[in-house]
Amino acid sequence: MTALTPHMFLQPDGWVPAKGYANGVLAEGRIVFTGGLVGWSGAQEWEHTDMAGQFRQTLENIVAVLAEAGARPEHLVRLTWYITDKQEYLANLRAFGAAYREVIGRHFPAMAVVQVAALMEDEAKIEIEATAVIPHD
Repeated sequence: MTALTPHMFLQPDGWVPAKGYANGVLAEGRIVFTGGLVGWSGAQEWEHTDMAGQFRQTLENIVAVLAEAGARPEHLVRLTWYITDKQEYLANLRAFGAAYREVIGRHFPAMAVVQVAALMEDEAKIEIEATAVIPHD
């Protein structure tokens, strides 16, 4: 692993490659954990009522928190998404993909998506926890 490649994706022999995520990631460096971030602005105001809009804002929030530690989107090694409506999520996969590529790029860490009954913020439709590893200099 080098500074340009802070991690290694883990792909067991014979497995069908994961699409849009990694099965596992090996990383070395300083670790950054975010709390569960939702799709409101830094002023905790909701600008989007739809899941796709909240998703984009949540990704932007993750990037902002990572930047505080000197991390970039390519340092992400894990994302755990909590969604309130699987059908709304599935109906918006194209919008999710476009937002992801625009905000994060073509970097796909290990991910899990879980449908939950509700989130702590009543207006929230998605919440994401992120883990990043900043490589040693």
